[in-house]
Amino acid sequence: MPLDLGQLKHYIPYINQLPATPLDKSDLLNHNFLMDRSGDLEMYYAPHNEYINRHAKIVIVGISPGWTQMKVAFQQAKICLQEETSLEQLVKRCKHRARFAGVMRENLIEMLDACGVNSAFDLSSSRLLFKQSENLLHTTSVIKYPVFVNRVNFTGYAPKITQSPLLQTYAYQTFPREIKKIDGDYLLVPLGQSVTKVIEELVNQGDILGENCLFGFPHPSGLNGHRKKQLQKKKAELQHTVEEFAYRLQETKK
Repeated sequence: MPLDLGQLKHYIPYINQLPATPLDKSDLLNHNFLMDRSGDLEMYYAPHNEYINRHAKIVIVGISPGWTQMKVAFQQAKICLQEETSLEQLVKRCKHRARFAGVMRENLIEMLDACGVNSAFDLSSSRLLFKQSENLLHTTSVIKYPVFVNRVNFTGYAPKITQSPLLQTYAYQTFPREIKKIDGDYLLVPLGQSVTKVIEELVNQGDILGENCLFGFPHPSGLNGHRKKQLQKKKAELQHTVEEFAYRLQETKK
């Protein structure tokens, strides 16, 4: 199934106008890329959100792409346009470069390994999910596009998703449509409490298979100073879920 690149095509002229120097918020958080606004919330376009790995075996779900991801994605898109890369390859490269960019990716890799995710996929480290074994991974967010509150990353609170019609639409309509495009069973990793609450509701609605979800997986942000204690508390339960998924995965290969 071909990618829907209609939105990307709309923003290409603005991407081409971006400066060659490292981007700052004034370059991207402006009317050229603004998609919607609701009170203090502002939602912006980012070029890595169109790509879906339909054959993924592990899906990692954040709350919303943050500023770092957004910036990296646009910088990669600018390079791809200059190199006359196809649009299909552009969104794929933007996704691979931007997903959980920065210190959060390092924390995430460490936490996934602690839960045995690398062993479940016969990998020496979950780091390979972002490199040679990226064919196994799909990363996304319950709120597909970057959201900011007074130009600060949306964290899932103030407002809560259920308090915003705009956010509710993306979390409970757009996100499930994306997830249903992934073939077969996959291990789903919701990052933090806000994402977990959304996933739990979607499980109750029958949109997602609950037995494959790592409920209780902490958010890997460097701002979450309690993540190691949180992980230690849930580690045995998370490891069991991973082991059960790995067993089912091996059974399907027989």
